[in-house]
Amino acid sequence: MKSRFGLAITIILLSLMLSSCAAAGELGINWHGLLGQFVNFGILLALLLVFGYKPIMKMLDKRSRRIKESMDQAEFIKQQTAKTEQMVQEQLAQARKQGQDLVAQATKIGERLKEEAREQAKHNAEAIVARTRGEIQAEREKDIDQLRKEFVEIAIKAAEKVINRALDKEAHRQIIEQTLEESAGLKKEG
Repeated sequence: MKSRFGLAITIILLSLMLSSCAAAGELGINWHGLLGQFVNFGILLALLLVFGYKPIMKMLDKRSRRIKESMDQAEFIKQQTAKTEQMVQEQLAQARKQGQDLVAQATKIGERLKEEAREQAKHNAEAIVARTRGEIQAEREKDIDQLRKEFVEIAIKAAEKVINRALDKEAHRQIIEQTLEESAGLKKEG
């Protein structure tokens, strides 16, 4: 700013020196008008410096500060965004790990339930087999008793035909049943 004032004063002094020259008059320069213009220019320059330059510089300084603050704020936001993104990535990684743990747990539970179902099915099958064996054994014994009765009847009829007379059926039946029981006892022992 001081250099501009110095420049204006130098121009004014230069014009004064030129006005004293006799040769300047021959050029047709009105030194009094030129000097007035220089003075007016100096006053206008001083007014512009005081009322225009300073407020404009203040405004530019304010704007520069606002831009710097905005840049700082943008950098801060950028850092916060990076931190937030890192936190989100960590949380996602943690959630993935938890999800994998849950899947592993579910797999273990599924395997355990499958094994329990196998064991239950095995016990149920064993129970059914045991019950079926018991039913088969009871049916077998019932069929054997039925066959014995039929055999006794057939044996009595055969003996009647052989002897050609009617025997005491009840006595023969007892003898045959006793014989069959003795033969069944021998088979079980053998």
